[in-house]
Amino acid sequence: MPVGALDGKSVVVTGASSGIGEAIAHRMVSEGAQVVVGCRSEPALNGVAWVPTDVVDPVAVDALVAAAIDLHGGMDVMVANAGVQIEKTVADTTDADFDQVIGVNVRGVFNCCRAAVRHMSDHGGGSIVTVGSVAGNTADHRMAVYNASKGAVHSLTRAVAVDHGRDGVRCNAIRPGWIATEMVEAVFAQTEDPETMRAAVVARHPVGRLGSPDDVAALAVWLASDESAFVSGSLFTVDGGLTAQSPIGS
Repeated sequence: MPVGALDGKSVVVTGASSGIGEAIAHRMVSEGAQVVVGCRSEPALNGVAWVPTDVVDPVAVDALVAAAIDLHGGMDVMVANAGVQIEKTVADTTDADFDQVIGVNVRGVFNCCRAAVRHMSDHGGGSIVTVGSVAGNTADHRMAVYNASKGAVHSLTRAVAVDHGRDGVRCNAIRPGWIATEMVEAVFAQTEDPETMRAAVVARHPVGRLGSPDDVAALAVWLASDESAFVSGSLFTVDGGLTAQSPIGS
């Protein structure tokens, strides 16, 4: 992509206080975008405007989009990244657990997509990037509701692309695998031997490492840019080859 691939574009990124969302927002600023971030806590990012946002609340998401429009004259890109994870089987999942995960991961993405589509459809279109997971297609152990929530994100992504393509709205999903974030570190920390667990996970990756938030951010920038103008309704896996291999090891 050319340097400054997002020059002049107005971008909203949710869940940007850490991890993947933080990396996406930082990279988009570096590519010339005007970025508004929506998250509960203020991110340590330069060059962005922060709007405190709970994505479960549709009023808050509408206010986030309105802030981007007021500040930058419109909104060209929505990155629906905010998400949470609870590690439990179906049997162990409480009603409160279910409501929290589905609320943020599904309702939150829905709220972002709806607000974005309503604006973009009347203002020349735009690009929506959702953040799903490889767990939406291949189930991680003891992550039942998280797996289900990411599957819903993938389906919603395709639906938005199909319904609103003629309005100029593109919608694509990124499916990260094991990315070195606080969320993944929390998974390791819950095991009896975190370092052994980490080494075993790394060994399963054909590329020989975990992903970094920047690996995901690079793809998000491309999907937000005009370089991907004919790309919509697609799911892009970023997992270092993890899910491409046979489940029967060599």
